[in-house]
Amino acid sequence: MSLHDDAVLVLKGYEGQPELRDVYLEHLAAHPDGVYKPCTAGHVTGSALVIDPAGGRVLLTLHKKLGMWLQMGGHCEPGDATLADAALREAREESGIAHGLALLPGGPVRLDRHPIPAPCNWHLDVQYAALAPAEAVAEISDESLDLRWFRYDEVAGVADESVVRLLEATRARL
Repeated sequence: MSLHDDAVLVLKGYEGQPELRDVYLEHLAAHPDGVYKPCTAGHVTGSALVIDPAGGRVLLTLHKKLGMWLQMGGHCEPGDATLADAALREAREESGIAHGLALLPGGPVRLDRHPIPAPCNWHLDVQYAALAPAEAVAEISDESLDLRWFRYDEVAGVADESVVRLLEATRARL
């Protein structure tokens, strides 16, 4: 099964945000390359909110290009077999937590479509949550200006609405 096929199956099985889900499915129906960065009409991305439920905190990265505190995430790569694989790979790479991260069961937590500068135009982000092991030690990557754990109640003061909604949806699923 291709990554494109997996994305279609994942999205068809996602029961939240039906209007936005349909936009994603229409995009994939029109663009066989719609999961990869070269698709200039936009492309599907995978992200994961790294969360430590026992500590009541989340790990956010200060994105180098955007200068915003965000969850870990990015572009799908040819080696990614599934969207979940892409999200978990990005979480590992950007958090520096090489072992012990596990996606929260139940598939994607949310979808977030946001504009990006040309030539790509749109990111159609499929957002997961990744549970961090209690002993997790985060290390900043080359893609970040900073990396920091935030208490749940601090997130709204540093991150945008999409991250706040992702945290709320993740906490509701826990």
